[in-house]
Amino acid sequence: MNGRRRRALLATVHPLLEPGERVEVTAVVNLSSVSVGRTTAFAVASAIASGGAMAVIPTPVPMYLTMTDRRIIVHRADPVFAKPVEHTVTLSRAGLVRSEIKERIVNSSFVVCPAEGGTGLKLIFPLLARKERDAVAAALPPAA
Repeated sequence: MNGRRRRALLATVHPLLEPGERVEVTAVVNLSSVSVGRTTAFAVASAIASGGAMAVIPTPVPMYLTMTDRRIIVHRADPVFAKPVEHTVTLSRAGLVRSEIKERIVNSSFVVCPAEGGTGLKLIFPLLARKERDAVAAALPPAA
């Protein structure tokens, strides 16, 4: 994450922090992926509909992840400007575990969920965010 994005994110997150809480990692992530088949279908359909003038491809909405020593905070990112738009979710780190890291050609991901079971949150990191991914993964214990 570049300096301008990080400063904007920290300015947004700072009022949410509890006294003594510190930020450990910030990263740009996605919470959903777009399949190759869906991308191809959109591109072909939009090219046919426009007579070949343009092709539209779907992209997931980027999210800003902030991991503190107590919580994981996620904000939706403005796709045009480098600033967080709205708070999406806050998870307490206590009791969270992660799945194994799945490596792909252009990204990697893992699922964060409560140790007792339940619904998880899939975090998809772009290829360039490998260092941030490793820091988040190291802070969360692997699921048994």
